[in-house]
Amino acid sequence: MDASILSTPLGRQRLAERAVEVLRIEADAVAALIDRIGEPFARACELILACKGRVVVSGIGKSGHVGRKIASTLASTGTPAFFMHPAEASHGDLGMVTGDDVWLALSNSGTTEELLALVPLVRRRGARLVAMTGRPSSTLATLADVHLDAGVAREACPLNLAPTASTTAALAMGDALAVALLDARGFGAEDFAGSHPGGALGRRLLTHTEDVMRTGEAVPRVAAEASLTATVLEITRKRMGMAAVVDAGDHVIGIFTDGDLRRLLERGDDIRVLTAGEVMTRTPATIGPHTLAAEAARRMEERRINQLLVVDAEGRLLGALHILDLLAAKVV
Repeated sequence: MDASILSTPLGRQRLAERAVEVLRIEADAVAALIDRIGEPFARACELILACKGRVVVSGIGKSGHVGRKIASTLASTGTPAFFMHPAEASHGDLGMVTGDDVWLALSNSGTTEELLALVPLVRRRGARLVAMTGRPSSTLATLADVHLDAGVAREACPLNLAPTASTTAALAMGDALAVALLDARGFGAEDFAGSHPGGALGRRLLTHTEDVMRTGEAVPRVAAEASLTATVLEITRKRMGMAAVVDAGDHVIGIFTDGDLRRLLERGDDIRVLTAGEVMTRTPATIGPHTLAAEAARRMEERRINQLLVVDAEGRLLGALHILDLLAAKVV
């Protein structure tokens, strides 16, 4: 297509039509995999679940790129795995493969010479072989313990040459394998967070209230008999927009917020003669120190408040949490 045509409505329409065609071809390729999920897929899962070592994923070219992603997905969802380039394997990296491993080899044609050259060496080490190809009758498929058929009717490339639908299908099959294994292992959200401590999910699932709460002198607190003037000064000094009201044993008996103060002033009450105990809210929102910080954020949102008091099992004040603390910790 001439570049000048692309600026015309007809040219742009042609681009859109081509894009739609590609998406339909690739969607059909993935949908076709559904009927192939059966005994071979279950057997592949069984081999990997019984594996005492790691899943070694290998492929070259576009299959290699897909293999890297599959290895990464497996590793982050509870199945120890790493990617090994066939060329590097033949120059020493094969030493990382042991008899306790499962070798997952990707090749759309199933005849990739670099992979086939490694098969007898991998076999000699005692590793099991799972092949993912687009041709069930290919050499690699027939040599494998289990073959996963990721073949496609045609590529999305109009020349039917560039790996497009075939790589999408292989990627989808790899995701199906990883998620099935995740489910079989009972791999949960906290396990996932443990593999992603630097990400947003890790912060949400690994950060607890006690990790981000304010403690000690940073927590605004007053006794019930404290004057309202002293209470307002405590709120101002600690800059949390509230003060916890506690008894002699430091048990929380109420809370007074800057919102409560505004409402008193609107009613025209004489704040000079009032005490914290007389105007406090007697059922403040509290949370335990070991509760996930994400849960604290949810409670704040649900109750439309900006602060939570952190208490122990007996109701003693341990700390305080402001929505800004959660924002600073990137929990929300």
